[in-house]
Amino acid sequence: MIKKINYLIFFLIFILFVSCSFDDKTGIWSGDEREKKRITELEKEQKRIINKVNVYTSKNVSSKEIPAVKNVRLTQPKTNSSWKMSGLNLQNFVGNIYLSGIDNRFLKKKISRSRFSLIQIAPSPLVFNDSIIFADDAGTIFSINQKGKVNWKKNIYIKEYRRIYKNLSLSIYKDKIYVADNVGFIYAIALTSGELIWIKHHGIPLKSKIKVFDNKIFILNQDNRLLCFDTEKGTKIWDIRSVQSFIKSQNFLGLAISKEGDLVTLNSSGDLLKVKTKNGQIYWSLNVGYTSGQGADFFKSSEIVIGDDDIIFSTLSSIFSFNLYSGNLNWKVNTSSNKTPIIDGNNIFLVSDDNYFINIDRNSGKIIWSTNILKILKKRKQKTQITGFIMGSGKIYATTLNGYLIVCSAVSGNIEYFKKIRDPILAAPIISGGSLYILTENYRILGFN
Repeated sequence: MIKKINYLIFFLIFILFVSCSFDDKTGIWSGDEREKKRITELEKEQKRIINKVNVYTSKNVSSKEIPAVKNVRLTQPKTNSSWKMSGLNLQNFVGNIYLSGIDNRFLKKKISRSRFSLIQIAPSPLVFNDSIIFADDAGTIFSINQKGKVNWKKNIYIKEYRRIYKNLSLSIYKDKIYVADNVGFIYAIALTSGELIWIKHHGIPLKSKIKVFDNKIFILNQDNRLLCFDTEKGTKIWDIRSVQSFIKSQNFLGLAISKEGDLVTLNSSGDLLKVKTKNGQIYWSLNVGYTSGQGADFFKSSEIVIGDDDIIFSTLSSIFSFNLYSGNLNWKVNTSSNKTPIIDGNNIFLVSDDNYFINIDRNSGKIIWSTNILKILKKRKQKTQITGFIMGSGKIYATTLNGYLIVCSAVSGNIEYFKKIRDPILAAPIISGGSLYILTENYRILGFN
């Protein structure tokens, strides 16, 4: 009798796992031939590392130093108690965040190790209820406390997927963490325990940061398909198909949600869309790939930032400002960047691809000042790139690929000092609860205040 019960339990668990897929025949857990073939194709695709090839170069990528000629006014720093999603909030509007300082390093803990040599920009950690949550390139999600002790860790991937580099996007919503990856899985786990709640196999790599709003999950896939799922079971509610680009971007695609609850996306073909989150109705759409001079198959951009009534993002050739309601172009500036801009008051702060820190007038698009942010380093150390930046109490904190934290004034652009982190830094720094957090390539988490 006990054996029969055990067999029954095993059978029910097996059925539960298999039923987690969109399609029972995809082989999410069974490892059928089609799924094995897809895994092999993913491995080959990752080995190509398409984004490392210089297939397109803008004519307007060089910057120069421009001294400040007028006073820059910043808003008062705002305190945030948590960082629950990529970009801090649904609008990716970071602004001037309160930071107590970085003199004291209260956290330095190595949690995991890098298993792949793919050099890409990694997702930043999340901070919520004194827990720090992040994922490594093997797909393991960690929750640690402020002293570096592991609360729990979770990896949902079976052995067939272990050879594939994972790039996970995380978002905390209510009592769950929602996850999307570059393999094609989307799933929900419990915030306090890491227990798997549900999982879906989409079958196509997911290529935007995940956003959760009004009990709905929003994500873009590799084929420029905008998807909406419910948060309870991961059931698809609606989707919008767009033109696919020939080259599959290895970078995250743009996605933000306005305060009115409207979705704005920017895909790898350069299509900018404003969509109603409730039903997927398109308000307007336009193509900025040709506007920027890049063309559809070579388009690459930063994340979208939504201000009061404007949409700000940067591309390989230009930074753009569009009207949120009409889709009309406000202005564009010929500066190359794939870093997400920071808006504060009448200022837009940006780091260009040639590592200049730039302040742009939000209304006119005129450059107020520009500074070579790497000139504080020794000449041989300047052969690197800025991997992320954030504004804390009127200063810019920029991280570099070769392991430096550079501090500048957001008022004048003057470079003040730097700290040597040593490890390469792929993830942009974040600020939460008055503290600065940095996650290195070797999965060492550091905290400063």
